[in-house]
Amino acid sequence: MTVAPVSKKTQRFPLGKERSQAAVQRPRRKRGEASNFSIRLGQLALAVIVLGAWEMLGRVGVIDPFFFPLPSDILMTVWLWVSSGFVFPHLWITLQESILAFLTGAAAGLVLGFLLARVRFLERLLDPFLQMFNALPRVVLAPIFLLWFGLGIWSKVAFGFTLVFFIVFFNTLEGVKSVDRVLVDNARMLGASEKQLLRHVFIPSALTWIFSSLHISVGFAITGAVVGEYLGASAGVGYAIAQAQGVFDTKGVFAGMFILMFVVLIIDLLVNRLERHLLRWRPVRSS
Repeated sequence: MTVAPVSKKTQRFPLGKERSQAAVQRPRRKRGEASNFSIRLGQLALAVIVLGAWEMLGRVGVIDPFFFPLPSDILMTVWLWVSSGFVFPHLWITLQESILAFLTGAAAGLVLGFLLARVRFLERLLDPFLQMFNALPRVVLAPIFLLWFGLGIWSKVAFGFTLVFFIVFFNTLEGVKSVDRVLVDNARMLGASEKQLLRHVFIPSALTWIFSSLHISVGFAITGAVVGEYLGASAGVGYAIAQAQGVFDTKGVFAGMFILMFVVLIIDLLVNRLERHLLRWRPVRSS
């Protein structure tokens, strides 16, 4: 019995299938890049529209320029602060305080969140105390930290720590507790140790929760530093804003706010890049 030879058309089918799949993936990638570009363009257009409407309403007298300075005047003040170098020493102090508060608060929240999620007895023991401390108004703690640590950076770091810690802690706790029990049991059946479970199961599964808390914590770390400087400091962007407010310089107040918003935007973009790098194993969501 002779076997019919496989036709060339049949032989080329798998390769053709792979080429078709690659051809589908390329337009999909291009569509995603075009979508991102259109979103950025829309965001820029929205900012221009809002600032333009603000400028126009201020010039026709609908908005009082004393309380809401014109965006052109604010940007001019920002340029004067940057070109003269006035803002850089203050910004450097604020960034030091924010980074230290963010790193210490996030590290403590991660460690304690993982620990309490894995040790049920400690979670039940410490839960009421953590809830009580979390319910304390943070502004009340700022004067206490000023008395304890003085007007230097450490009082602002302590204040920012209290803002960052609880956000990261509660998100990490819930992220680890929400890991699929079937996945954990299967890993145990395969002989995984607690260290291997932590590295290969709990940390990857909780990364989404963790990065969600980190995005929020970036802004809160800077908020803690600026509020602490506003209440009592000798340098920092919050101190510069307080000095501008003391002489009724609303342009200086808004200039400081604009600079802080720009810094938070840059830091958030860096956190986004780190998140995409660490979560690159996740499947891309189809639009």
